[in-house]
Amino acid sequence: MPVLPGAEPFEHDGSADVGVLLCHGLTGSPHSLRPWGERLAAEDYSVRCPRLPGHGTHWREVARTRWQDWYECVERSLDELRDRCRTVFVAGLSMGGTLALRLAELRQSDIAGLMLVNPSVMTRRRLAALTPWLAHVMPTTRGIAGGIAKPGVREVGYDRLPLRSVATLAELWRLVRADLGRVRQPVLLFHSVVDEVVEPVNSRIVLDSVRSTDVTDVVLTDSGHVATLDYDADIIFNRSVDFVRRVHAAQAGDRP
Repeated sequence: MPVLPGAEPFEHDGSADVGVLLCHGLTGSPHSLRPWGERLAAEDYSVRCPRLPGHGTHWREVARTRWQDWYECVERSLDELRDRCRTVFVAGLSMGGTLALRLAELRQSDIAGLMLVNPSVMTRRRLAALTPWLAHVMPTTRGIAGGIAKPGVREVGYDRLPLRSVATLAELWRLVRADLGRVRQPVLLFHSVVDEVVEPVNSRIVLDSVRSTDVTDVVLTDSGHVATLDYDADIIFNRSVDFVRRVHAAQAGDRP
């Protein structure tokens, strides 16, 4: 199936010192992270932003995939960067943050630090627990692509959200929440004050549960859910570069 214009994966082969893996969200695409990736590439970092299976084409495609497919995709990109670079960071938006956290839990020594934007690990919406059954009678609901305060900016993603995708994401949430104590890498977390997609309590759960000693919480006051395309994008990009420089320099100093 043809890929939507703008939803193509992004990659840049730069320095062998630093690599950054970017993970996009559910029913979104690399489009939401491309400006972030371009900013990192401008620093000559090696960057990978894969298009997750089922994404960037038609919502029926993502309904045929499960969280394991998405995780295996980002893990392959992590392996590629690990083969190329001395130090690798992982970043994610929304469900991409969920995947980034799972990588940090299972691949601890391979990841130097995490950069998360409005990560999701749960929802308080009442019908969420019923999605495995609702999916049989109501395959989709209104899409979640968007959530941008800045006028005239649109995320390339689906206008429908398959409930099967919500159900499989909930499985991943449970695993990630149970293992958050395994996350010990430095964490830079951005969260929007107003987020109609991922409740802000998600960021609080992450911050309270990880065992990292180096944690920075940045509040975004002027952006919606897809903050990487919104008013606060430059804050995310600039703080990320500062974070990568600092953590990489500290860890490089520890190596002989």
